[in-house]
Amino acid sequence: MTKHYNLILLDRDGVINFDNEGYISHPDHWQAIPGSLKAIARLNQAGIKVVVVSNQSGLGRGLFTESQLNAVHQKMHDELAKIGGHLDAILYCPHHPNEQCQCRKPNTQLLTMAQHQFNVSKDNMAIIGDSECDVLAGKNLGCDTHLVLTGHGNMTLDLFKGGHYFSVHDNLEKAVNYILGT
Repeated sequence: MTKHYNLILLDRDGVINFDNEGYISHPDHWQAIPGSLKAIARLNQAGIKVVVVSNQSGLGRGLFTESQLNAVHQKMHDELAKIGGHLDAILYCPHHPNEQCQCRKPNTQLLTMAQHQFNVSKDNMAIIGDSECDVLAGKNLGCDTHLVLTGHGNMTLDLFKGGHYFSVHDNLEKAVNYILGT
């Protein structure tokens, strides 16, 4: 990779952890995809800020509480810390999809919040996701976009046949290998 990033934005479900096709409302239901935590730690070691940007409509739907979501995120932090990794921030949209807020991906509010928090130009950041809303958020902001084929990645790839404006990788670990040039 010839480009250096200062900030990587990651979707959570389907990128870092398995997406159980429901809502992850308890830490016991959160399970990292093999290699994903190691990939985040490698980004940390390279001096790149890592921020999770995630739609969490289960809050708006009343399927779990903010306290339950925080417990899930704490498990993710704890598992990362065990291998020397960390997240610089977690930003999420708590709204129901019908609320038409500006923070729900594919809107760019979460991305621009991270961009401003870490004072990074969109040319020095990228988003890695597995869904259509992740890919479109990257396109809408104008930052580099990487699709992983874990989670909903294969279905998302089928939606964009012939018009790719993003890189495609098997999983987060391979996307990070590409970004770091290893």
